[in-house]
Amino acid sequence: MKVNLEVDCTPEEARTFLGLPDVGKANEVYVDAVAKAMKGVGNIEQLQAMAKQVAPMGEIGLKLFQNFMESAGKPSKKPD
Repeated sequence: MKVNLEVDCTPEEARTFLGLPDVGKANEVYVDAVAKAMKGVGNIEQLQAMAKQVAPMGEIGLKLFQNFMESAGKPSKKPD
């Protein structure tokens, strides 16, 4: 039996319903820091170096994210 349930709500309502914290202010601080750091970036090498410094978990986090994005486009294998 398969049941589909569609819920129409805002992201704030979903966070509240699921008991998740509101990280809006922390996100604003993070985005501001990245925007300020990117103002001095003149080429791709500088951008990569800056991204490694400000990204969560540094270079490891970027590698995990890259692997995730690369695998997102591949079809998944379903177990038999």
